[in-house]
Amino acid sequence: MNKRSIDIDMQEIYFAGGCFWGTEHFFKQIEGVIHTETGFANGKAEITNPTYEQVYTDQTGYAETVRVRYDEKKVSLAFLVRMFFAAIDPLSINKQGHDEGTRYRTGVYYTSENQKAVIVKVFAEKQCKYEETLAVELLPLFNYYPADEYHQDYLDKHPDGYCHLPLSLFSWAKQQKPQ
Repeated sequence: MNKRSIDIDMQEIYFAGGCFWGTEHFFKQIEGVIHTETGFANGKAEITNPTYEQVYTDQTGYAETVRVRYDEKKVSLAFLVRMFFAAIDPLSINKQGHDEGTRYRTGVYYTSENQKAVIVKVFAEKQCKYEETLAVELLPLFNYYPADEYHQDYLDKHPDGYCHLPLSLFSWAKQQKPQ
């Protein structure tokens, strides 16, 4: 085991923030995020390892999701969830930017009760800022399948590619100091 692996206390959390190309690129900018991966989460159990084409039909129940692996010694889960809220419209149902459909719904999918407790606190903090109920799912991760290679690191491979997020948001995320 090398020194780097000893120093990293790796955790993971799953964010559905509309089109996963922009959501992935956004999280890659945050200090303490070690790895991101685009995929599909919380769909119908009988549909395993769905393709992008299947999910795009909105018949699978899957949401475009980004798995975020992070070093909790460098960035807290609460900070990541607050950053997520900065990148989404939390009142929009099944729509972010120009992208519409259940595959573009927003959500935070946790893998432990400890994560849930932290996320619930941030959700409550954010809810206080709105009269309407947040339209962001807060659920355990039921299932997750990585998207194919074409969708991984899409905006790195295609810097001028489509993104529902403003480019200024990426530089803003890079400038934020984790708490």
